[in-house]
Amino acid sequence: MSKSLEVVLKRVIEDVPVAADFEVVERVAPTTAPAGQLLVRVLYLSLDPYLGSRLRGRHMGEPRPAPGETLPGSAVAEVIASGHPDFAPGDHVIGEAGWAQVGLMDAKFARKVDPALGVSNHLGVLGMPGLTAWAGVTQLAKVGAGDVFTVDAAAGSVGGTAGQIARILGAKAVGIAGGADKVAQVVERYGFDAAVDYRNEGWADELKTLTDGGPTVHFENVGLPILNPVFGLLKTYGRVVICGLSAHYHADGPPPQFGLGPIVGKRAAVMGLVVYDFYPRWNEWVKTAEPWLKEGRLVQVEDLGEGLKSAPAQFERLMKGANTGKTLVKVG
Repeated sequence: MSKSLEVVLKRVIEDVPVAADFEVVERVAPTTAPAGQLLVRVLYLSLDPYLGSRLRGRHMGEPRPAPGETLPGSAVAEVIASGHPDFAPGDHVIGEAGWAQVGLMDAKFARKVDPALGVSNHLGVLGMPGLTAWAGVTQLAKVGAGDVFTVDAAAGSVGGTAGQIARILGAKAVGIAGGADKVAQVVERYGFDAAVDYRNEGWADELKTLTDGGPTVHFENVGLPILNPVFGLLKTYGRVVICGLSAHYHADGPPPQFGLGPIVGKRAAVMGLVVYDFYPRWNEWVKTAEPWLKEGRLVQVEDLGEGLKSAPAQFERLMKGANTGKTLVKVG
């Protein structure tokens, strides 16, 4: 009888999740794959900002997991046994198998991936963060040559990928991040043209200078603390993509409202982005990104935890904004 470690909730979460909210348990590992299921060995676990809301039952109407239940979250895994004709042992797949070493994955929601493109890349630049960035930059904002593109949380996986795509498409990319280390990462690792530290007084004035008066496109990941000053700089007929609201995820009520007057005054197009709408086009993004990855024009920066037991601490780092790049746990 083989055993598998799994991370579960220790208690019901009512506030921003911290490491102490989780516990590592040992379970009897499954040995076969029932029909429609895949028995997998998890290689990398993805930790993403939306999970902070999901674990509290505040994400897109999805139910919150109870203490001891299998936790949501994407993983890249190797198939051990298959209960579905489209998958075979040895295949690499993306799906949900819990925060576990070994688990079952629903084949209906699993997606086969090419490990030659970098196993962990399929959770970052080729995964949901990359798809999110591609959808916002190319499908909604339609960024192109001559655009001046700004994005906040620019050291994160979505923001960093969005800026890289914008530059590849001919735009000038200026990031907004918190702290000197993250600002350096945005420029030196992701290759943005420039970046500002929103913790510094006068950062909006610096952003105005770096964007030659203001952006033509802004990609929002944080919420009103950043959006309000940046929107004031937006060029007339500019475009704004609202992707994330991390500053408001853990508030007791809905986020404060954004005024309609400034939108009219700027003649701006403001678009909401829900990445689930673009899941059917995931392969299109991977095919687009593949040559960029191979040419070194698109890179992934990783904040990596070693071993499943590091997952609670890694998740707390993410919730506190202390992560740099894509937050992952190397499981197997």
